[in-house]
Amino acid sequence: MENTMKEKIEFLTKEDYPLGSNRPDLLFTPREQAYNDLTLDAALKGEITGADLRISPKTLEMHANISESLGRTQLAKNFRRAAEMIKISDARILEIYNALRPNRSTKEELLAIADELEEEYEATENAELIREAANVYERRGRLKKNED
Repeated sequence: MENTMKEKIEFLTKEDYPLGSNRPDLLFTPREQAYNDLTLDAALKGEITGADLRISPKTLEMHANISESLGRTQLAKNFRRAAEMIKISDARILEIYNALRPNRSTKEELLAIADELEEEYEATENAELIREAANVYERRGRLKKNED
């Protein structure tokens, strides 16, 4: 079944959007609860948790595929980065955000963050973005100076 689901996800187009209306059969919470099972009755019975109200990485990947079918490759990359970030704590995301502000980090610090994202979270799209930012900051003189 997992292979069939993957095939369905790869061929999503604008006709499938919005997924909640047109393809609810493909939507699941991060705890694998079906989208159609998210009802007021289920919430009142305690069958739904806060985790069920968050978007899943699979749903973000489906949005990425729809975006690609429309030729919106940058939007697709954004959805994929968002999917990767779900594994990362909010506190760590905020730390990374602050580290990316101009003149806040050295190139080495940014590259270490990229390595962390790749190795600890398998967030390759985000790691690529951080490495690109480190190179751009270097060219534009926006890196923190080493304090020797």
